[in-house]
Amino acid sequence: MSFIHLEQVEKSFGKTKVLRGINLKIEARELVAIRGASGSGKSTLLYLLGGLDQPTSGKVTIDNKNLTSVGDTELARYRNDCVGFVFQFHFLLPSMTCRDNILLPARIGGKDMVRVEKDTKVLAETLGVTHCLEKFPFEISGGEQQRINIIRALSLRPKILLCDEPTGNLDSKNTEKVATLLKNLAADYGATLLVVTHDDKVASFFPRKIVIEDGQIIG
Repeated sequence: MSFIHLEQVEKSFGKTKVLRGINLKIEARELVAIRGASGSGKSTLLYLLGGLDQPTSGKVTIDNKNLTSVGDTELARYRNDCVGFVFQFHFLLPSMTCRDNILLPARIGGKDMVRVEKDTKVLAETLGVTHCLEKFPFEISGGEQQRINIIRALSLRPKILLCDEPTGNLDSKNTEKVATLLKNLAADYGATLLVVTHDDKVASFFPRKIVIEDGQIIG
């Protein structure tokens, strides 16, 4: 079975059907762009893969784990152990330094903090934001905040890295930089990468592209 396997997945919110019979297979370590217009269902699909929501019907299997048959506690464990999230909005806590923002999920999850701090240092050097670690989020630029967000996600060494419009608030120069970094870092860390975007230029950086329209995969 593929690392990610969706079978006839549907998702409705009230009477509104957002996903319509999604069938999808993605292999471990694939680098995938999920492209579609606003409201097409691409972000909803990402949330199902991340265990942030459950389908109305169908089956979501990731790494041989059926996410549709487990409870909230098991889903929380899956999110903490297997998934890294990078969102368009960074959700960095303004009262904490960037370093503490990065380390917070690892502390909550009881991770090996020596290893996480070492990874944080290496990633900060790689992404050119070592000078930001002791600063607060409001003291650094939007592009720097997004790179801190990426470090926070990768510091947990996730099996899956899920990115929802990660370049949506960036200019063209930083968009290209972040897209390239995500692809290269996911490959370096052995993560399966899925990037949701409406931007054809961002999608062009990835070897596999999936197109969603009106809740269905059309390409």
